[in-house]
Amino acid sequence: MELQETHIVPKLENPVRFQEYAVGIFKTIPTKSGIKKAVKKKIIFINDCSASTAQFILGGEKITLYQPENPTAFKRLVFDLEVVFEDDYLAIINKPAGILVSGNKFKTIDNALQQNLQKSTQLDAVRPRPTHRLDYPTTGLLVIGKTSASLRALNALFENKQIRKTYFAITIGKMEASGTINSPIDHKIATTSYVVLKRVKSDRFEFLNWVKLSPETGRRHQLRKHVAALGNPILGDKEYGKKGLVLHGKGLYLHAGILEFTHPFTKQQLRIEKELPNKFKKIIATC
Repeated sequence: MELQETHIVPKLENPVRFQEYAVGIFKTIPTKSGIKKAVKKKIIFINDCSASTAQFILGGEKITLYQPENPTAFKRLVFDLEVVFEDDYLAIINKPAGILVSGNKFKTIDNALQQNLQKSTQLDAVRPRPTHRLDYPTTGLLVIGKTSASLRALNALFENKQIRKTYFAITIGKMEASGTINSPIDHKIATTSYVVLKRVKSDRFEFLNWVKLSPETGRRHQLRKHVAALGNPILGDKEYGKKGLVLHGKGLYLHAGILEFTHPFTKQQLRIEKELPNKFKKIIATC
């Protein structure tokens, strides 16, 4: 058999069953069921001995995966992500524009996480999963859970509005300096506060505004719908923009720039920032 991948186990605080530990350590076998099948085929070895799913991993072991005699191709998404923060429980990545967070498509943030993040050493480590959404054209900070407990805790923080999110956008037209938008979305309460940071005159759009947006609720397309309801749609918004005033080819000017919350396990006060994309800076420089 031909050697395919090698993994050296880092120092562990507690022993972990191999079946649990092995999920995510190999790029070509991302699932627990895949690990079980590979063990049955006797193509995984621990310290050069055939692996068992019931074996406990203590730390320092060499785990090797060999190419099976009749390999079946596993389609793996190759997509590099910028990791802004990561520890054993959670991660925060910078989502680029033009990719779904999750869904039925192959190319999603969800499918790209395992190759970009370190596997958690916690006993309840799972395949990393996003804990909230950003729209397809939106850029910025996205929170990822790496353990079962972390996913539950982060979901609770979002539900209880204990994670503060700040977005930045470029909007079109004359806009009040600040305000609060209380406009229901899908018959549900939705609230967004905003502050215009800078404004510039524009021959095509009359005015362009650099705006800080603070959503108090998390409805679908909330920020895009709310500023559009004011008559100030986000630049590049093809869905909610004004007819004849949609900028094509540059994408949506909406960026999730700041996340603030208490780490659910370390209790560290986190304030994570990601600078604006260059396309924002070019407009802001003229303000």
